[in-house]
Amino acid sequence: MLSASTHIGTENANFQMEQYVFKRRADGPHIINLRRTWEKLLLAARAIAAIEYPSEVYVISSRSYGQRAVLKFAAHTGATAIAGRFTPGAFTNQIQAAFREPRLLVVTDPATDKQPITEASYVNIPVIAFCNTDSPLRFVDIAIPCNTKSHHSIGLMWWLLAREVLRLRGMIPREGRWDVVVDLFFYRDPEEAEKEEQAAKEIAAPPPVKTETEYTHAAEDWSTPAAVEATSWETVPAAAVDPAVAPGAAAVAPVAAADAAFTAAAPSDWASAGDWNAAPANAAAAPAADGTNWGGSANW
Repeated sequence: MLSASTHIGTENANFQMEQYVFKRRADGPHIINLRRTWEKLLLAARAIAAIEYPSEVYVISSRSYGQRAVLKFAAHTGATAIAGRFTPGAFTNQIQAAFREPRLLVVTDPATDKQPITEASYVNIPVIAFCNTDSPLRFVDIAIPCNTKSHHSIGLMWWLLAREVLRLRGMIPREGRWDVVVDLFFYRDPEEAEKEEQAAKEIAAPPPVKTETEYTHAAEDWSTPAAVEATSWETVPAAAVDPAVAPGAAAVAPVAAADAAFTAAAPSDWASAGDWNAAPANAAAAPAADGTNWGGSANW
């Protein structure tokens, strides 16, 4: 309890909670008497164990710090948990689907769980509450003085209450230790829990080691030109080219011969080549006999 700061109260003290205060520190906070805390914890455990059906015990926590502890308490003792927002009228309005009739109510903080305590007073449901030095005790039947501001303190008190209930029911031996650790009742930040799970996964399954793939390269000498580039089609005669080896080389010789014939037939002086307007020798000298000559010159 000392490690979880269960004995540290607030600077304010309710007049009904003064009986549970041991003293006040010089810097302001009140110190809770842990002897009275343990006595009230045993009394609350006997009240819970006296309920015939465990599911009729309702444990409530609207604060996020106590929701995990409430769920764990309900899982181990068989109680019914209401974690999060409490639906108004759940204990008084019989029409709605969320209507419940609990035999006993256990709340985490009377200040934040005011609505279920008020409705429990309408239908005469006894209430057990974890109370700080400044908590209101209106409609609270059994007050367990403890620090309700620390999530470690809330988790520890729910764990102690669950262990004592199971001992009174005879489910676990009183001399031995309870296998469930108190850490399961502590509040955990979702972001921190996600980071821890990610780190655990990385440690459990390390990434595979990448190995370098071996490649076999053919030995190539880039300092000398290729064999194809060394061949000159201008110096090699057309008869020496094998069409089976080089299919495109067979067409080189006819093209070269046609170029040489055209060069020999062309006049050397294009200015004295003659009259470009002269009619060709095969032009028609007379009009056509079928009357298709419309006049004009036939020399285009």
